[in-house]
Amino acid sequence: MLDAAARQTAVAPVSFWTRLNENRNVLGLWFMLPAAAFLLLFLAYPLGLGIWLSLTDARIGRAGEFIGIENFVWLWGDSVFWLSVFNTLLYTIVASVIKFAIGLYLALLLNNNIAFKAFIRAIVLLPFIVPTVLSAIAFWWIFDSQFSIISWALIELGIIEQNIDFLGTPNNARASVIFANIWRGVPFVAITLLAGLQTVPQSLYEAATIDGASKWAMFRHITYPLLTPIIAVVMTFSVLFTFTDFQLIYAMTRGGPVNATHLMATLSYQRAILGGNLGEGAAISTAMIPFLLSAIMFSWFGLQRRKWQQGESDD
Repeated sequence: MLDAAARQTAVAPVSFWTRLNENRNVLGLWFMLPAAAFLLLFLAYPLGLGIWLSLTDARIGRAGEFIGIENFVWLWGDSVFWLSVFNTLLYTIVASVIKFAIGLYLALLLNNNIAFKAFIRAIVLLPFIVPTVLSAIAFWWIFDSQFSIISWALIELGIIEQNIDFLGTPNNARASVIFANIWRGVPFVAITLLAGLQTVPQSLYEAATIDGASKWAMFRHITYPLLTPIIAVVMTFSVLFTFTDFQLIYAMTRGGPVNATHLMATLSYQRAILGGNLGEGAAISTAMIPFLLSAIMFSWFGLQRRKWQQGESDD
């Protein structure tokens, strides 16, 4: 009788919820639900609301009505908007390229056995730790037209005769904010690439050294290919952070002089919050989405999905 009861228990059907909870895919879904809820609440909802506002004539204190793409048509003929697009692209491309070059050089340098390596790593990371607004205020003083330490040093050395107006002319102002962004962004690139370099097996370099490979050949055929996925991630975030930069620009120049440093983010704030035209400001923010999606697609499809990752040649 006991054997019959045991057999009956063994063949008893397992409940639906038991099978569901034992499924690893379903279990993973349960763990992802809190994060998904967080993303929907704090990312998807504000994005959707911004797109909706861009299709209305909403102003501060007034809900507004649906007007279709009228805000975008207005922006298409707005010279200040197109200047902000140019400034944003220039700011992003120049700063991102230089940050990558300097960050990669520092990562390669810190990956070697050098004296005081831990101390140097801490110094390299320091600009990224300092709050953005404090960095902007510091550079605002450094580039001040009257009290700039750079102008003072160059005058004392006899190189120039009068102070340089760093933030008062368009080209100087653009160069100044790009320099400040590079100073702040290099540590993120350098430290992340350094972490990637430390995952490259040393046995590959030893084998290449035995074969007589030069430093450049080892970097080209070992370091760079194995570092490419990390580069894709780093540059994606670097471009996104730079393209959407707001604090640094607004604290240093407020978009001046004559809109020469206005980025799309700062112009959106000026039109929506300071100007009160929420619909137009939201339209400028929405216009940033295609550029950001293009940067993401370029990084992931152009860098990460390389033929060498599938075991094929890259010729």
